Amino acid sequence: MTDAPTAEIAQMSFETALRELETIVAQLERGEVELEQSIAMYERGAALKAHCEARLKEAQLKVEKIVVDADGAISAEPADLD
Repeated sequence: MTDAPTAEIAQMSFETALRELETIVAQLERGEVELEQSIAMYERGAALKAHCEARLKEAQLKVEKIVVDADGAISAEPADLD
């Protein structure tokens, strides 16, 4: 049996997940929801956060920089973004 919310989140774009996460954070900060709903929202927020972090990591691994060596040969290597 698959976890439907997690599977749904896995299909989200980074931007969609981030927008939903921001909405959840705002609602929790305002204290607009009851305890049980707050817990469920927090858990969904944690899943959204993990998804966003994973998508960012994937993007980072895809980013490359172009390098010219001493002989003038051009190549690409992973960018050092840290």
